[in-house]
Amino acid sequence: MASFAVILAAAGKSTRFQSRGAKALGSGPQKKPFMDLKGRAVWVRSAEIFSNREDVLQLIISIAEEDIEWFKEKFRPNMAFMQIEIVAGGQERSDSVQNALARVKADIDYVAIHDAARPLITDKWVGELFAAAEKSDAVIPAVRVSSTLKRVGKDRRIEETVDRTDLWAAQTPQVFKRQLLLDAYAQRGDFQPTDEAQLVEQMGHPVTIVEGSPLNQKITTAADFRMAEALVNALPKPKGFQALHPFADEEPRGIF
Repeated sequence: MASFAVILAAAGKSTRFQSRGAKALGSGPQKKPFMDLKGRAVWVRSAEIFSNREDVLQLIISIAEEDIEWFKEKFRPNMAFMQIEIVAGGQERSDSVQNALARVKADIDYVAIHDAARPLITDKWVGELFAAAEKSDAVIPAVRVSSTLKRVGKDRRIEETVDRTDLWAAQTPQVFKRQLLLDAYAQRGDFQPTDEAQLVEQMGHPVTIVEGSPLNQKITTAADFRMAEALVNALPKPKGFQALHPFADEEPRGIF
């Protein structure tokens, strides 16, 4: 069985996220991965799918350096249920991922990078991505763009309608052969990619699309958070799944 390490990216500034206020996190940083989503923090919901998999041998989360001590104190009960390593994030997302990548063990076969702010992930989708990665070494989930796209100028006037044929919206987790990802980051220089696939693409290595789910949304705004609240209980969970939260108010369910 191939082995996987998972890097959770949670070191962002959440500048586009309008917080629900100090009532949710006390005096802590008002950032989307730390918000409570139906009894469990967003990042916990993102992490627990991977923690329950036998093929995931290492789980790493990148946290902004100024938040690390608060994070350890705030989520100490959760940390006790996960063998998860904390790595200080960098200035940009790719810097944070690179810091975490340096901690991945040498005997790991594949590395998956997942946005901690994408809590609506399922074990079935992860399994499909992992299986695809073993065949092509570089895979990402994505969904076809269905909306009409407009290119707009600074004055907010439409300049053109963009052809959406063959356009896909990328998601995470993005999964790569460990050495391939190391090579891609080694050649990065000062370039700041928007995702890991972009780095691998620049090397000339093909990246395969696995059709994802529209439910696998990233929480970016307060509206996204409200949508996640409405959808979280609709997600199927595998039999034997254990919620990694000592005070969870919902029972693990076996659906399908």
